[in-house]
Amino acid sequence: MNPVEAKTTLERLARGIDPETGEVLAEQSPFNNPQVIRALFFAVKELEKLAPPARAVRERPANAGRSWSEVEDARLLKSFDAGVSPKDLAQLHGRTKGAIDSRLVKLGRVEQ
Repeated sequence: MNPVEAKTTLERLARGIDPETGEVLAEQSPFNNPQVIRALFFAVKELEKLAPPARAVRERPANAGRSWSEVEDARLLKSFDAGVSPKDLAQLHGRTKGAIDSRLVKLGRVEQ
C-alpha cells in the first residue's frame, strides 16, 4: 500500500464508508465515533504532507549535478556564440537553464 491508497482508505472510513465494499458503515461502527472520525481526518492531513505537490515532482535533466568537462564547455561556448538560447542549450546539454546561465558567467561569456 502506498500513501495515496492509505489516504483514500482513511478518507472513506472517516466518511462512514466501507473502503472494500463502498457500503455505508453500520451506525454502531466504531468508525462513526466522532473522536475516531477526527483522528482519521487528522491522519489524512498528515499523509498529504508526505506526498510532494504534483508541481514539485519533476525529473532532473540527465546531467544535472555532474561536473563539466572541457569538451562540454567548448561545445557550450560554440553553441552560445552561434546564437543558441540558454533554454535550448539546457536541453542540448541535459542541464537546467540555471546551470547553463551559471556556466556562461563562470566562462566569462555573460555578466552576472
